[in-house]
Amino acid sequence: MRSFHWLLAAALLASSGAMAQSAAQYPNKPIRMIVPFAPGGATDYMARAIAQKMQASMGQPVVVENKPGANAIVGTDAVAKSAPDGYALVLCAFGHATNPYLLTKLPYDSLKDLAPVTLLVTGPLMLAVHPSVPANSVRELIAYMKANPGKLNYASGGSGSSQHFAGELFQSMTGTKMVHVPYKGTAPAYTDLLSGQVSMIFDNMVTAHPQVKAGKLKALGVTSAQRASQAPEVPTIAESGVPGYDTGIWHGFLTTGGTPKEIVAKLNAEIVRAVNSPDVKEAFISRGLVPVGNTPEQFDAFIRAEMGKWSKIIREAGIKAD
Repeated sequence: MRSFHWLLAAALLASSGAMAQSAAQYPNKPIRMIVPFAPGGATDYMARAIAQKMQASMGQPVVVENKPGANAIVGTDAVAKSAPDGYALVLCAFGHATNPYLLTKLPYDSLKDLAPVTLLVTGPLMLAVHPSVPANSVRELIAYMKANPGKLNYASGGSGSSQHFAGELFQSMTGTKMVHVPYKGTAPAYTDLLSGQVSMIFDNMVTAHPQVKAGKLKALGVTSAQRASQAPEVPTIAESGVPGYDTGIWHGFLTTGGTPKEIVAKLNAEIVRAVNSPDVKEAFISRGLVPVGNTPEQFDAFIRAEMGKWSKIIREAGIKAD
């Protein structure tokens, strides 16, 4: 028995020694950065901007791979099932917090099989309505919706999107009712919104604000807790009669669950340095994004809070994945 215990202790020491050595040598081969969305979009741009900075400072290639499909599940699953050595990253988004509650079963455990590295950016959405909607403020919109339940509808780029859930949260917190009209992307949604076929949208600033400035839509509010720097004249929904309303887009990096903390810390330091570099920071802000770059522990707490918030909305509204 003593021999067994000695052998076990020796094995554990050897294992911890090898792990420490591995962390000290990290990285010594290319890092895969998976974008679980199609190339050419905002998420793809963000990943490539960060990858370029990491590659320059870490001395190893950081290869961006696009693996779209199933609301980011395909790409996320690839990282969840990778070796826990820090050589696979995924740039997750809002859906990471809602997928566990929209689907009966995921191919991975969102909390156990993936390790948070950092929250990269957040961003507000803008509540924009067609000029035919008889409301010029959030308060007026709520009053009209309560007097005409279900008469107005709102567009989104798809069920389960941040746009969809911004509308669900709005209804839940205001006691109003409107019809959700999901589209396969925001381009067809805007075609119907601008023609008056749908009443409103909760969408990112880069897309919605130009339509407002052109006089084609009316901006009633932004979904973040603070006003957006791109449109400081537009009040927040929270200050317009819905206290506590706060949602929007977000993106963050995850690696494989079980990755040594020393390696996660290295990845965190590199990504935080990259997002805070002046050129990347300026580029992100110009696209309506708020650079963050927090600790793994803070990002973990953020994800858990998002899961708690949206699981309640999904359950109360009876939302199911299409």
